[in-house]
This record gives sequence, structure tokens and C-alpha cells, in this order.
Amino acid sequence: MNRYLVPVSLLGTAVGGAVLLRDYVAGGACPSKATIQGKTVIVTGANTGIGKQTAMELARRGGNIILACRDMEKCEAAAKDIRGETLNHHVNARHLDLASLKSIREFAKKIIEEEETVHVLVNNAAVMRCPHWTTEDGFEMQLGVNYLGHFLLTNLLLDKLKASAPSRIINLSSLAHIAGHIDFDDLNWEKRKYDTKAAYCQSKLALVLFTKELSRRLQGTGVTVNALHPGVARTELGRHTGMHKSAFSSFTLGPIFWLLVKSPQLAAQPSTYLAVAEELEGVSGQYFDGLKEKAPAPEAEDEEVARRLWAESARLVGLQMS
Repeated sequence: MNRYLVPVSLLGTAVGGAVLLRDYVAGGACPSKATIQGKTVIVTGANTGIGKQTAMELARRGGNIILACRDMEKCEAAAKDIRGETLNHHVNARHLDLASLKSIREFAKKIIEEEETVHVLVNNAAVMRCPHWTTEDGFEMQLGVNYLGHFLLTNLLLDKLKASAPSRIINLSSLAHIAGHIDFDDLNWEKRKYDTKAAYCQSKLALVLFTKELSRRLQGTGVTVNALHPGVARTELGRHTGMHKSAFSSFTLGPIFWLLVKSPQLAAQPSTYLAVAEELEGVSGQYFDGLKEKAPAPEAEDEEVARRLWAESARLVGLQMS
């Protein structure tokens, strides 16, 4: 036997051990086995990445899943994939462009008219470190899609969620929120030189502040809302960062990325957990890092900033103040 050959059994054991180590470092599977038979779930940005895998996990647990996406061709394909994979035929595609207030209002109107209940809303869709683009309504793209679009959508669906209680809202933020700051003098980057990273961090901080203020407003309604950092995942979200095109990233940092970066399926576990776990019944206004509750950045817990951001957001999207 050639002494340089490694037995297949040992190689398999080594690879398996490495995968287990990676999964441990990145965070494990949803610990809850709870099902959501017949419950209606909306997942934004569900045609790919974490959103698609979250929809897949919740479809496996018996949910009536609505994929809310901008690209209907990809959305229909994702719905077909999920139906085939889970054998759950209650998976449907709906058009939602979070860069358009008109589209958001139309989507919400149809949901209110056509769905008897909405038990879970997963605000997953996001853009990350894109060029200095603006939405249809003139908002900076990352603030508009990641935060303001979800702010309006959630508020428009609140009555339906309350009527369906107990129900849950899950906001996908990011660890990047800790580097964020809410600049009330220039939320939409109209006065400063555009910094795409800072704009992304601001949008994710806004989601945590939104979670805190919404939770306060929802006390006693049976509707809970929590924010989470799903972990860094191998998805299309990072397409504007250039990391995947960098030789340095690929060859020097590749092993580190392999260990720390999650698959979309693994990154979907925290969203799944917050959506189904019976032990989280009544838990609201919290921030989760993966599967564990954790304190967010100090600015994310500033009640005055949260209230001010709510008022400004309502003004920007044309929402009646209450």
C-alpha cells in the first residue's frame, strides 16, 4: 500500500469532522421541532438565499407560505422548487418591490383582501453595499429597501397580524448595525459623500430600533416582533462588495470564510427558530445573534432615537401617525 495514500474512511471522517466544526462555529440547526400547520407566513426576498431557505424550512413545517419578491420569474421558480422539495403545495409567489411604496401598498391590499390570516411576517429582503442608487420614491436604496419598505409593509399588515394573534414579526438585521448611526439630518445621503458601507449599517441599525419601538406599541396585542443577525452567509446579497471576485479573498481568506461563513440553509435557522419556537411565545423587542438572545448596540436601545426614527419614517412613507 502506498504510504502517501489516505484511507477513504479516514478522509471521510476528517471531512465530516471539519463540516461539524464549521457548523458549530457558524451556529447550529433550529432546536425547535414545532410545526405551523395551516399558518400563513410571508417571507420577503424569498426567491434566493436565506429568504428561500427560510421559506423552505417553514413549508416543511406545514405553513401556508407566501414568497414576496420583486422578480416574479425567479419567485415562481423558487415557489416551484419549494413545493417540489417539501411536497407542500401551499407555497405561492406574489409580487412585491420594496423599492416602490406603490408596490408595497398594492401587495398589502391584496394580502388583506385575499388572506384570512397572517401569522408570521419575515422581513428578510435586503440590498447590501450597492452603488448610490435611489428607490422609485427617492430614498437611498439601502435605507429604502432594507428598512423603510419593511416599515411600511409591516404597518400596513398590523391589523391583519393582530386579528391573527398570536402572531410574529421577524426583522433580519445584521451584526453590522453596531457600526451604524442614524443621521437625522441626512438619512438619505443627500448632503454627504456617499459611503455605501455606512449606509448599509444605518439601515440595519434602523431595523433594530424599529423592532424596539414596534414592540413597545404592540404590548398586549398578542403580536411579537424580534430582530436577528442570521450570520454571514454565502448568498447573492454580497454581490456588490467585490469579495467574491478578489484573489486575496479567495486564496488567502478562503479557509477562514469556509469556517465562518454559513450556507443559506444554516443561516435560515435563526429565522425559522424565531418563527416557530414555542419557548419564544411572548418574547418581543429582543435582538438575537443567531439562535441566542443578545444585547444590541447601545444606540439600538435608545428609546428617544427609536421614537424619533418612527415619526420620521412615518412621514417619509406617508403613513398616518398614531
